[in-house]
Amino acid sequence: MKKETTVPVVKGRTYTIDILRLGTNGEGVGRVENFTVFVPGALPGETVEGRAEIVKKQYAAAQLVRIVQPSPDRTKPACPVYGECGGCRLQHLSYEGQLREKRRQVKDALERIGHLPEVPVLPTIGADDPMSYRNKMQLPVAAGKKKHEPHIGCFAEKSHRVIDIERCPIQKDGNNLIIPVVRDWMREYKIPAYDEDRGTGIMRHIMGRVGVHSGEVMVCLVTAVDMVPHMKDLVRLLREKVPGLASVVQNVNKRHTNVILGEKTKVIFGSPTIHDAIGPLQFHISAQSFFQINSEQAQKLYETALSFADLKGEETVIDVYCGTGTITLFLAQQAKEAYGIEIVAPAIKDAIQNAKDNGIRNTQFILGDAAYKLPELLRSGVKPDVIVVDPPRAGCEEKVLYAVARVKPKRVVYVSCNPATLARDLAYMDKQGYKTIKVQPVDMFSQTHHVESVAVLVRGQKIRKCDEA
Repeated sequence: MKKETTVPVVKGRTYTIDILRLGTNGEGVGRVENFTVFVPGALPGETVEGRAEIVKKQYAAAQLVRIVQPSPDRTKPACPVYGECGGCRLQHLSYEGQLREKRRQVKDALERIGHLPEVPVLPTIGADDPMSYRNKMQLPVAAGKKKHEPHIGCFAEKSHRVIDIERCPIQKDGNNLIIPVVRDWMREYKIPAYDEDRGTGIMRHIMGRVGVHSGEVMVCLVTAVDMVPHMKDLVRLLREKVPGLASVVQNVNKRHTNVILGEKTKVIFGSPTIHDAIGPLQFHISAQSFFQINSEQAQKLYETALSFADLKGEETVIDVYCGTGTITLFLAQQAKEAYGIEIVAPAIKDAIQNAKDNGIRNTQFILGDAAYKLPELLRSGVKPDVIVVDPPRAGCEEKVLYAVARVKPKRVVYVSCNPATLARDLAYMDKQGYKTIKVQPVDMFSQTHHVESVAVLVRGQKIRKCDEA
């Protein structure tokens, strides 16, 4: 009979823990008698005291009680509500340390999940300004303890409690200017916040969008009702206090849901869209549009993907999971022709419009599942030299990867927002005859644990059939 392993950690007791690395959510990972303990707020190289709060058979989670030996990379967070807010997780780590840890996160995933220890992982491409980078703000509105004292801010971690803020250090200034204007307007005109438990009130969320290159600002008010009193007064105040204000829109969301935006949006002032650019490409951005949160780093990400595609001007390129076509349009500038495939109809509509707005004519956007559309393109005579995939966090479906391998492009460029699924998918492609040459991490979301990566794969071996085929 197999002897059960004794768990050396007891709930409620405090332990001295040496922190070895960061976990996938930015928490410190240490050991107590070779037993894994997660300690949020602790950093690699630190010795800390932690009180065990959760104890399982395989791991424990502890609350940080005291830092015995701090890391030289520990720094003072810039945000006064850091630790309460559920957004940033790494403001207590120097930016140089963040870049190192994000590279390590990618490298560890390739080794532990993908079993690809030989793949080079380049140093993380950092931001020129790791603060004040978010061009989009979405803040919930809630009633305060005092009547007509709204809370506008961020959700506390793992809750719907709103932490009232004056500004957010990682937001663009144009977004931060919106917060006090709306708060003062709600106070003065007694505009009630929405109560999600009772389904009463008016103001649900405030969204701000900044055109980094145009200087234009959009304010989107998400309300639970169609008619909002004193809206003209709010527009007047916003025009006085927010330089570059180009658009004020109201989105009506009457549903009892966690989804922020409803289906109906109307223009209150100015234009329904603002403008921004990524590299040479220009974009119209509405309240509902998908657009990269970090305009400056997005350009570095797309330029990396374009460099890895190694286009000479005569290639055919297919962009799988093309979304609104941003990467497709970057590729089209240096390719003979570029195709984008996307299963979401509104995204394809935006992609077609983006191509028209930028005068790019050598693109074609296809609505449908790439697992079926790729073979259809091949049968129609389209033979891609390069395929780019940019999937959601869940990674590529195996049927899509198998379809990519069957099409036999010379090169595959994989843009990823999740090191774990990237590693899994690169391992699958390795078995299909595609060797990963290198991976480039890019820091798109400074002060958080998230990291984007671009990998380049080349075809070398005979393709093996997947189990489902």
